[in-house]
Amino acid sequence: MPDAVDQPSDVLRAYEALKDLARSTPRMQSEADGTIRLEVNVASVPADLWDDLLAVLDLGSTYGLASTPDGQTAWTHFDAPATA
Repeated sequence: MPDAVDQPSDVLRAYEALKDLARSTPRMQSEADGTIRLEVNVASVPADLWDDLLAVLDLGSTYGLASTPDGQTAWTHFDAPATA
């Protein structure tokens, strides 16, 4: 996992859960403002696990699904951690 030590625990939980559900490695992108985006191809996720998938995506502040000719990609954003 990229930069695992530097990621908040909810991001790590979502990353591992997406990896298990999709049976592939999620892509993680950190933005300059501290926002983190996780995305993974979910075309192979069985229909009976979509409630679990939605629960994982809901760990982020926003989430969605994009359909392309290459498949379906689910994504979730995590807001930048608050600074004290």
